Amino acid sequence: MSVQATTRDATTPPTKRVVAPLRIGRYQVDTPVVLAPMAGITNAGFRRLCREQGAGYYVCEMITSRGLVERNPLTFRMIAFEPGEHPRSMQLYGVDPATIGAAVRLIAEQDLADHVDLNFGCPVPKVTRRGGGAALPFKRRLFEAIVAAAVDNAAPGGIPVTVKMRIGIDDVHRTYLDAGRIAADAGVAAVALHARTAAQRYSGTADWSAIARLRDALPAELPVLGNGDIFSAADALAMVARTECDGVVIGRGCLGRPWLFGDLEAAFAGRPLPAPPKLGEVAVTLRRHAVLLCEHMGDDKGIRDLRKHIAWYLKGFAVGPEIRQRLGLVSSLDELDGLVALLDDDQEFPPDAEGPRGRQGSPGRVILPERWLDDPEDASVPAGAELAHSGG
Repeated sequence: MSVQATTRDATTPPTKRVVAPLRIGRYQVDTPVVLAPMAGITNAGFRRLCREQGAGYYVCEMITSRGLVERNPLTFRMIAFEPGEHPRSMQLYGVDPATIGAAVRLIAEQDLADHVDLNFGCPVPKVTRRGGGAALPFKRRLFEAIVAAAVDNAAPGGIPVTVKMRIGIDDVHRTYLDAGRIAADAGVAAVALHARTAAQRYSGTADWSAIARLRDALPAELPVLGNGDIFSAADALAMVARTECDGVVIGRGCLGRPWLFGDLEAAFAGRPLPAPPKLGEVAVTLRRHAVLLCEHMGDDKGIRDLRKHIAWYLKGFAVGPEIRQRLGLVSSLDELDGLVALLDDDQEFPPDAEGPRGRQGSPGRVILPERWLDDPEDASVPAGAELAHSGG
């Protein structure tokens, strides 16, 4: 079954906890919610903003195993965690089991993170053309070797390893059930499924029935997390009810809506949802986001990074094109304050502000290494497969 996202309904809150607290290895959080790693988004500033809204696991941007092993300066800047951030969750990308193993061993030996998530879900061409991301689970033995290398090297430090993947490359090459079983046998602490194929990218509707099938296929004690088309607390409750998954992964749904984590905390605890914010409250959150980015990146880079978030924050609100344009070019906190002062603080949260934000696009052919689909049992690492630097 394909399930359309539902509309947030603050007037009909759940009356009881829907699922148990989420445990990933030795770490537990009462709210079974994970922030999806998003390139250029889930930096330390954004993670802190989301943590301030509600409980959950908050994962950093995707880090390449090669960048980590080679101590790339950019990579090490990207894995900077704040003192109060716990557990420190890092998503790692790689195509070579030896490099992945060395990266996880480095993480354990130098205490760089408390939790490692392996990326097998990225659909972008620069990743899949090297056999990485969503392309990799098709090569079952290579996938098995990578996951085993990560789990084995994480074990001495007690670091739980999880995997995040998609349904498959496309509708013909669906890999998630085999990959889920392989990962479970290798000893991962949880499996997350974005219920789209790589060919779908972020288009169309997530097939939540795949999450239900994965939950049925794996041991009951292994958490299965669902991802795809969660834009409100009602969506999250619906996914859990329809798939019996153990928690949800939030990606595009929190773009311009970091208070979604507070809604989720209330919903999973059976409390009434907070009232939707008025435009003035949205502006306060927007400014807090700006401050955190400036603290993390410096004033100039932080404000420039904020620009891409502004349209998401203002989606659906009646804000004139001139103010929108000026906000999109904002260059300082003082300028931001002046423009925010022009907004109508009492404007109610509009119903059409919900729904998809961020990347959507169209489905398309997945770019793969030459002859990638010839033999799913081939465990060889493609030539030049490892990305030289971080990015998603």
